[in-house]
Parts: sequence; C-alpha cells; structure tokens
Amino acid sequence: MLETFTTIDFELATAKYNSVCAVGIVNVVSGEISNEFYSLVRPPENKYMWQTSRVHGIKPKHTANSPSFIQIYPIIKEMIQGQHMVAHDELLDRSVLKETMEHYGLCYPELMLPDIWDCTSKIYRSYGFERTKLSICCELMGVELKHHDALSDARATAELFLKKDAAMEMMRSGKVY
Repeated sequence: MLETFTTIDFELATAKYNSVCAVGIVNVVSGEISNEFYSLVRPPENKYMWQTSRVHGIKPKHTANSPSFIQIYPIIKEMIQGQHMVAHDELLDRSVLKETMEHYGLCYPELMLPDIWDCTSKIYRSYGFERTKLSICCELMGVELKHHDALSDARATAELFLKKDAAMEMMRSGKVY
C-alpha cells in the first residue's frame, strides 16, 4: 500500500478554474500526516459568484488582503513538486492547478507530477460505493470533515486514501449501504 503521497484541494471563487480562493495541501509520509498548508487566496480581481460563496462561505471581504496564487506558489511548489498526488476529484483539482498556473505564467511541467493522479472518488466507486461524494465517503468511513474547507477536504482525502483497503473490505463483507 502506498503510504507516502500528497493531497490537494481547491475552492473556487467563480466557475473559472483559475479563480482559486482557497487551497489546502496535506503531505503524508509513511502513513502519517507530516505537513499541512492552508491559505485563502485572492482570486483575479477578487471576483466571486454568489453561487460559489454560498457553497464554501468565502467572500471578497475574506480575500481582499489575502495573497494571490503567485505569492503562495513557492510554498505550493515545495509541497507538491515530484510528489505522488491524490485528490478526491482528481480531474478538477489537477485542471484547477494547471489553469491557475497558466493564468499566472507559471510552468506546470516543472512540478514533475504524473499526468493522472490517484482519485479517491474513482477508487471508492471501483469498490462498489454507489455514491462517492466526499461527504458521503467520509461519513461511511468515519472520517471527520468540514466540507468545502480546503484543508479539511485535503485532510479527509488523505484519510480516505489511507483507508482504501478497509473500504474495499467493507464492500466485500457487505457492511456498506
């Protein structure tokens, strides 16, 4: 079982993938959380859609004085460069990272990340979980979650990835649903 990896989660201010307003990153080494990072992020023009604010509760007033993505990028790069990456919605989070970096003129290939990351939603679906929303998986697996808080989501994803063998066993024994 792979026990050294990094999880990442983004919250967006608008429907645009470059509108990061919060990021959470969790490094796991030998099955233990070794480092965490969370930051509010000032999205481009500090522009929000009411629909996204309703989901995560972050508003322009919260990020008006927050760093931009490019200002926190050195920390992000240090934590994820060359890592085995895991996300609950791998395609979304990977796309957000790529598009945000492109928006700021940063070079995604320098991160030396795999083309596709592990995806806890897909893993749990492959085990037979009918619904794989982060909140549902966390409830079923006994993982604490403050949903749509980027650090809590990243931490929960790490715990779900670590519990994937237990999840498979639950499904085999019929203890889910």
